[in-house]
Amino acid sequence: MTPQSNFMIMAVIQPDRKEDLRQLLASLTSKPGYADAHNELIPFARLDTLHMARFTIIEAHTADDIRLHGVEPTEWQPKLVFLGDCDGEAEILLRQMVAMAESGLRQVFSHCEDYSEHGSLLDWLLKRNIKASANYINWVGRTVKQIREEAALHKTLLDYLQDNHQQLQTLNLRELRQRLLTHVELELDAGRLTLSKPEPTPSTWKIKNLAHKFGIPLILLLLSPLLVVSAPIIAIWLRSLENSDPEIALRPDREHIKTMTLQEDHDVSNHFNVFGDVKPGILRLILIKFLLLVLDYSSRHIYKRGFLTRIRTIHFARWVLLENNRHIYFASNYDGSHESYMDDFINKVAWGLNLVFSNGVGYPATRWLVKGGAEREHLYKYTLRRHQLPSELWYKAYPGLTAYDLSRNSRIRAGVENYPVSDEDIRQWLRLI
Repeated sequence: MTPQSNFMIMAVIQPDRKEDLRQLLASLTSKPGYADAHNELIPFARLDTLHMARFTIIEAHTADDIRLHGVEPTEWQPKLVFLGDCDGEAEILLRQMVAMAESGLRQVFSHCEDYSEHGSLLDWLLKRNIKASANYINWVGRTVKQIREEAALHKTLLDYLQDNHQQLQTLNLRELRQRLLTHVELELDAGRLTLSKPEPTPSTWKIKNLAHKFGIPLILLLLSPLLVVSAPIIAIWLRSLENSDPEIALRPDREHIKTMTLQEDHDVSNHFNVFGDVKPGILRLILIKFLLLVLDYSSRHIYKRGFLTRIRTIHFARWVLLENNRHIYFASNYDGSHESYMDDFINKVAWGLNLVFSNGVGYPATRWLVKGGAEREHLYKYTLRRHQLPSELWYKAYPGLTAYDLSRNSRIRAGVENYPVSDEDIRQWLRLI
């Protein structure tokens, strides 16, 4: 199994070069916000381990909201972030990207402060790589190569069924399955189809993953007496803050909504960026850091096979604390429309949203951290839209495929490689095709 990793390069944009940067990145797109995978400067399609990537300019459009908490906004210079999710080590991918597209990357980052034409570009990028506080991967170990091969398998089986419908309809289930398997074998022998075996799991990743899996619960167990003693104090303190938090019930600007919707629904998947301030105070900081730790642990060891609690539409997501934990940035890649994405969370896991995002400025008021908040649908949607940012360009290695499609294709492959126990198993497999 090849595990996934990610990168997030962040650099301050030179004050007078932001619009020039936007124009340059726009020249690399095929439609608003969507990268031309074969553009000349950074041809993402040539990177066969890169799942998704984006360039986003982070601007603090809602910075003044924190004044309602009696705190002056901190200065935020617009920053360019370049983030991606890949198979294997992110440093290896960045090394390959620099070797392939150094000139293009230099053109992009020349708009940023502290950039120099001299010296190693790879070192410059790695120094600005920021680790996420929490990270989610839909299916750990499912590589770009596997996704493409399994999509091709599904297509060849579907095409064969459609092209030979008259001949196949008289066969019983087992005869039909055998005919399909024979077709797959012929396609494999001819080199028109490939089903590669998984690479061995790196031993270092196994060790680190096991240490994390058992180390975090052990630390929490050792701290449990302190947590139990402090829980009533924290609960009362938290409820007091919730009662006094200002309500910011502002509709998003029409022009802002227009900008966002121009980038949405060009494909079955969309990208999402949210940026805002963390509520002031030590308790809010402790809560958000602890809850992100729990979220990261759950995503890494529990929700790693197609589900984030009850949500199945997210490919990758990350939560990043920035600037000495004063700001939080959230980025995700999801299937369906923006509205269905919001509704999915509201209807299935509103409490989960509240746990983390209620510690952000402007979020609808919660009760005991889990109630209210996202349950207040209109206020929640207003808040997310106000804090949402467009991507200058976004790349997906397998357009047209949803997370459900990836899961279905893997199950089709499993049905090819494993002998079914019963006719019902064959029937279920055929339904997948």
